[in-house]
Amino acid sequence: MGNSCAKGAGRSNPCLANATPPPGSPGEQTTSNAKTTSNGTPSPGEQTTFNAKTTSNATPSPREQTSFKWVIDGFSSLLDKDQGWTQSTVFEIMGVKWYLKLNPKYKKIIGKEEYVSLRLELPQGSVILDTIVEASFKFMIYDQSNGKHKKQLVNHSFQTASTSSGISCMLPLKTLNKQSSGFLVNNSCIFGIEFIKVATIKANTALETLFVRKMNVFNEAKVYTWKIEDLKIEDFFAPKNRSYSPEFEIGGYTWSITMYPSCDGNDVSLFLKMKKTNDVPKDSGNLVEFTLSIKDQENSKDKKLPGRCQFSNQYPCWGWNKFISLEDFKDTSKGYLIKGKSCIEAKVAINGSSKTEYSQ
Repeated sequence: MGNSCAKGAGRSNPCLANATPPPGSPGEQTTSNAKTTSNGTPSPGEQTTFNAKTTSNATPSPREQTSFKWVIDGFSSLLDKDQGWTQSTVFEIMGVKWYLKLNPKYKKIIGKEEYVSLRLELPQGSVILDTIVEASFKFMIYDQSNGKHKKQLVNHSFQTASTSSGISCMLPLKTLNKQSSGFLVNNSCIFGIEFIKVATIKANTALETLFVRKMNVFNEAKVYTWKIEDLKIEDFFAPKNRSYSPEFEIGGYTWSITMYPSCDGNDVSLFLKMKKTNDVPKDSGNLVEFTLSIKDQENSKDKKLPGRCQFSNQYPCWGWNKFISLEDFKDTSKGYLIKGKSCIEAKVAINGSSKTEYSQ
């Protein structure tokens, strides 16, 4: 379903299924801001069955603590356990509380290889609503023999809906297990994190309130029928050609139907447009439930698609870039186009309104 009357490609789905908006190496890596869900939150008194030592730089003065080290002593015992995440204690750096999570046997969606993986989490409730914690940091696996530490740079925006940095696959488990690697020494591994920058900022939030009405005699759907006479396909599918219905009124607003060829010329595009959008207040919209149909004049098997979208000043037009294939439209046995005649129907009802407010 589309949100403008410009030609364009692609089916996206801003409103509902089948609706699309019209267009008018190894080494240091960077992870994306993946949204993932924590497998649990820390609580006082949690313990593990292996020896996990956490060390952090002694709080310097006047310099601020910026790193945290996590020593796993008895790493092989951790590998004997089922696949899953193990978390560190909660630590505070740069005014924010964090904890690390380790999965030494993480498997990607594709492939069977196991990876030693890390993720950074914020404890539940630590991010205040309408704030964002912007963080830049490096995950570390320390090479205890050669000093060639494995690092991975991450930039992430933490907020109430995204308290995890996402999964960083540091290196294959088989690489860590190699005696020559230096990552596993005397059955001990050292993981860590180095913070580069942490900033807490107020989020600029847009809040939309949608008021949905009950259907009644005053806002029930009304139907407009557009009868097209003497439609010549060769004219209709001429470059940049469009057909417009006469304007009609439903629900106190003026509308029109637009039909034109899709960009690739293989389909018919069909849209409903709200005219005179100055009647809709700024930062407001009307929730419109509508169905567009091409009538089957022979078998009464109409081609129809429903939508429920918000029409506004910015997006006054919604519909489908690929409503029906040209082949089907021209097929006289389907009844959509008979001797140059076609019948388009719009069933429209205004179901509600919305108001959007922006935080300062």
